[in-house]
Amino acid sequence: MIVETLEVGPIGTNCYIVGDGSTGAATIIDPGGSASRVLSATARLGLRVEAVVATHAHFDHVGGVADLTRATGAPFMIGERELPVLEVTAESTMLYFGIHVDQPPKPDRLLEEGDSLAMGGRQFRVVHTPGHSPGHICLVGEGAAFVGDMVFMGSVGRADLPGGEFDTLIRSIATQLLVLPDDTILYPGHGPATTVGRERLSNPFLVGIGRG
Repeated sequence: MIVETLEVGPIGTNCYIVGDGSTGAATIIDPGGSASRVLSATARLGLRVEAVVATHAHFDHVGGVADLTRATGAPFMIGERELPVLEVTAESTMLYFGIHVDQPPKPDRLLEEGDSLAMGGRQFRVVHTPGHSPGHICLVGEGAAFVGDMVFMGSVGRADLPGGEFDTLIRSIATQLLVLPDDTILYPGHGPATTVGRERLSNPFLVGIGRG
């Protein structure tokens, strides 16, 4: 599995290129901007974009979706429960942050809990993880999980935006992510990658919760 990380958009969101070296297929996760950089990187890696997935609909995770899907024809996917957030992304971004963004396109596929996506030659399971955003999803596979803005190295996602709720966020992390093997790599929406074991032992928001 090829995993290339690009920091894109106005606040440096992690956009992931997840590629299969044997087939050349790539899935782009959370293209928050800079579609041209994403396309240049996939070309450099010898990959072609076959899917674009957003963990949630906040502007810094979907800002590049329109340009990327227009350039590649790849389908855009997002969690089914996140659709109401997606539909007002541009409006809410201006209201809360004073930043203009183009309204993202309608999704080609709404992802449901338990759906499976092939990425990087592996199968990833869609899990619903509300708390940061009501329809937030994570993509969980053997040895790796793409976790959006749920958990970061030493911290967790904010829960003060519309649809967020702190106790729900912690519950989602505990029941969907901390149950994974300790060596599972967590690829977050911001900052460096970490592991389940590291966050279980040292993240001040998570110590003492989840499996023992």
